[in-house]
Amino acid sequence: MSRNLGPMFALLIMGAGWGITSPLSKIAVSTGHQPLGLVFWQLVIGAVLLGAIVFVRGGRLALGRRQITLYLAIALLGTILPNTASYRAAAHLPAGVMSIVIAMVPMFAFPIALALGQDRFSIARVVGLGLGLGGVALLVGPEASLPDRAMVAFIPLALIAPFFYGLEGNFVGKFGTAGLDPIEVLFGASVFGAVLSLPLALGFGHWLNPLGGFGAPESALVLSSIVHALVYAGYVWLVGRAGAVFAAQVSYLVTIFGVGWAMLILDEAYSGYIWGALGLMLLGMFLVQPRDREEVAA
Repeated sequence: MSRNLGPMFALLIMGAGWGITSPLSKIAVSTGHQPLGLVFWQLVIGAVLLGAIVFVRGGRLALGRRQITLYLAIALLGTILPNTASYRAAAHLPAGVMSIVIAMVPMFAFPIALALGQDRFSIARVVGLGLGLGGVALLVGPEASLPDRAMVAFIPLALIAPFFYGLEGNFVGKFGTAGLDPIEVLFGASVFGAVLSLPLALGFGHWLNPLGGFGAPESALVLSSIVHALVYAGYVWLVGRAGAVFAAQVSYLVTIFGVGWAMLILDEAYSGYIWGALGLMLLGMFLVQPRDREEVAA
């Protein structure tokens, strides 16, 4: 029992932390800041924060072939691609809906884990996948599900993030962290991610000038970036400790906390269809999660 308390407590803390990033992202895009510019500064802030921790501990940025491959994979699968899509979707969807959609992480993680031979087939989990898809259907189907019917077009865009998070978790679960601890992994990924995203932000006209004014959107970006860096390091640690499928269950709590934070911070209110989608997502995740946590942790 005590062996599971550490990972379960880590899930709770990560869920609360990651959950608040949805309303913070909504605030960050509220004045028209473009996704790649936000992603670049998120990575820079993460690199500074995590780099300080690494260097204080007497470490350095490892630059072997395996480490660089890992950095690039984490940067692309875990930040640049999913967060670019998320920021774009957040400009058009309620933060609570974004939190519900992120619940698809384990729904994507499970079939990917099957394909990579990291998990076993289960009827209950297939039913869970079906419930997750039912939750998405409740968001896009009924006319009264979203405040504005035009928002439906951005649900597929919002689903890009959980797909890449599920892929990233399985990548780490299968190939490991190249001998690095989570802080070192995320430091390297932030550095390489910033290098990759800078020309993209400039090339697509998404550059965000930090000297152009500092208000609520910019404050939300800084806070979200700090939370993201710390929680993300915890996520990588948990993948190595308990497996990709178990770690992906953090989205269960991210969803609950995200909806709660959105109601508290942004004063959002939701239709019965959205609450129904939330219920299906949570039930789906309950069925998708591994039944034998000790076996997964081993």
